[in-house]
Amino acid sequence: MEGGGKGDADESPTNSQQTISEDDEIDYSVKPEFYDPDLDDKDEKWIEKKRNGRATDAVLSCPACFTTLCLECQRHEKYVTQYRAIFVMNCEVMKEKAHPPSSAHPKSRKRGRGSTAPDAHPASGETLKQVCCSICSTEVGVIDEEEIYHFYNALPSES
Repeated sequence: MEGGGKGDADESPTNSQQTISEDDEIDYSVKPEFYDPDLDDKDEKWIEKKRNGRATDAVLSCPACFTTLCLECQRHEKYVTQYRAIFVMNCEVMKEKAHPPSSAHPKSRKRGRGSTAPDAHPASGETLKQVCCSICSTEVGVIDEEEIYHFYNALPSES
């Protein structure tokens, strides 16, 4: 047989056999230029300085792009996946998308335990405005008239 015989496959190496590992070319005696063994300690000092010694229930991140949204927040007493905060970062208030008080998540009381709707039942006349991640525009919560952010779509992490 010409060209397609079984013996031809054994004679020529495959692509993976021809590839030389990059590990063979790395000089491990030289420290990588982007490595900082003290970086975790520096990050911890930076966040302690930002919080001014105050404790937090979690650090909140965007569920889509993992951008930090809040360094200091308080967990809701009843709905453990919801948080409220005053000082946030990387959040954009959508002024044109206000939630009217009468229709702000009308089914929130009827939903089950897996509900992602906020527990923010505004007082009469209060308007909630949608809050989105300023990086990827994912809706992460709402802000009330007292400028308190209510996060119901955010990833919490240990502080």
